[in-house]
Amino acid sequence: MNTLVPDQLITDRLVLRELNPFIYKNVMTTLEDEALKKYFGFDTDEQLRYEEERFRQGLTMAGRSFLYFHLIDKFTDNVIGWCGYHTWFLKHQRAEIGYQLSSDEFKNKGFMKEAMGPILNYGFDAMNLHRIEALLAMYNIPSLKLVQHFGFSKEGLLREHYNVDGVMEDSVIFSLLHHEM
Repeated sequence: MNTLVPDQLITDRLVLRELNPFIYKNVMTTLEDEALKKYFGFDTDEQLRYEEERFRQGLTMAGRSFLYFHLIDKFTDNVIGWCGYHTWFLKHQRAEIGYQLSSDEFKNKGFMKEAMGPILNYGFDAMNLHRIEALLAMYNIPSLKLVQHFGFSKEGLLREHYNVDGVMEDSVIFSLLHHEM
């Protein structure tokens, strides 16, 4: 996990390529713009500028880290999204899982379900997580179905938890414990 050589998980249709803080720093400081866009699966310079700003601001801090996996389509070699852990509290053995597909064309095709199983296993086994959390908007039915499919338990509501385009929205918190997997 603390290496410049990424772990890869393989599924039927995807290669899941690890992105940890060490790899992230190396990629962001050595690749040119076009190579960065390809690596992250960005279509626009705006997406790249946003990522560069996130890099400048720093994504890790003492006791907290991240570990993502790029979802790479085996047949096209294109990055079609990501899934992984942010807000990873090392001492407490817990992290929040997040995920996103880069385009609507990849939605409703089972890609995230295909990626999530191996990534959950990786979190519990390789990262030594005890608890994985998912925070979702109630109206995000695909995400609700995804976490329920993997046995996450609904714990409660975080009121006005996220600022989405200037509107404070509630989040529903779900969790999955290692012994429940």
